Amino acid sequence: MRDRTGWRGGPPPWEAERRAGHPPVAPPRGVIGEDEELVAGRRPVEEAFAAGRPAHRLLVVPQRRAALDSLVLHATRLRIPVVEMEGGTLTALAGFDGHQGVALVVAARRYAALEDVIARALARGEPPFVLVLDSLEDPQNLGTLLRSADAAGVHGVLFPTRRAAPLTPAAVKASAGASEHLLLVAADDLAGALAELHRRGLRVVGAEAGAPLTHRDADLRGALAVVVGSEGRGLSAPVRHRVDLFVRIPMRGRVASLNAAVAGSILLFEAVAQRADPRAQAAPPATPDPAAEGRGPVSPAGSEPAGTGGKSHGPSPAGGSSVLPGEAMALPARRSARRRTVPPTPRA
Repeated sequence: MRDRTGWRGGPPPWEAERRAGHPPVAPPRGVIGEDEELVAGRRPVEEAFAAGRPAHRLLVVPQRRAALDSLVLHATRLRIPVVEMEGGTLTALAGFDGHQGVALVVAARRYAALEDVIARALARGEPPFVLVLDSLEDPQNLGTLLRSADAAGVHGVLFPTRRAAPLTPAAVKASAGASEHLLLVAADDLAGALAELHRRGLRVVGAEAGAPLTHRDADLRGALAVVVGSEGRGLSAPVRHRVDLFVRIPMRGRVASLNAAVAGSILLFEAVAQRADPRAQAAPPATPDPAAEGRGPVSPAGSEPAGTGGKSHGPSPAGGSSVLPGEAMALPARRSARRRTVPPTPRA
């Protein structure tokens, strides 16, 4: 739902700033119209241009214009209007002050479908590789994981439409513009979307402190969906029941937890390393199960919820951060021969 300023998807960013105790700034009016969004920050704007996102106006702070000359010239060549705006006004519009004096008003984002993700994997000649975000609450974590997903070469990112951090300008900035190149799939029923991935042959992998296998010992090759749980609560029960394999990330320090964005990135790049190993054979795909609406895998007794829990101490627009439980033990030597391929649990 949009208000008169054209903002969509929860409270506008300037309202979030007011609730956080920042000095109130009058929200700009008429800058963002219907079916428009804002991409703020030099790198995100560059990536929006590179991705061919339909652009309507370039907003520039006059004092920063000299440093942004290349973007201004590019917009001028594309006949995109350049609008000068005071820094405080741009901060109120973007909802954060890390915009670097530039923002781009673009057409509203068009989300992808699961079919688009599978089609991208087929076009690349690769087994499908999907990141699933289960109700992350921190836009900083959301952006960081999108950046890692793009770097890891995932074919798409799946997330719920409700009870999740919105893709605000701050989250896009945290992604360094990676959000402009990813296929983003918004699902009304996340567990149902995971069941669909399972029917298409993907194994679903999540994190849990008490899992018998570490992320190094587990087989993460083949068609794969990596699930990252929300801050504090971990994986929701419906999503947890769709997980085929739980793994743990062993830790050696006193703090037995990781930020969700860090933990998710570790899992993504472990999968990347295993998929790229020329000595490794592809893991067998999950067996399609038309009756996937049943029970999930049996978790180890006394295990903690999959996903994340606790807090981190980094800056966060939402005031919270994500962690993943872990155990204090040395990282095992990586030996592909020890990896175990765990097929998905049959569902009644």
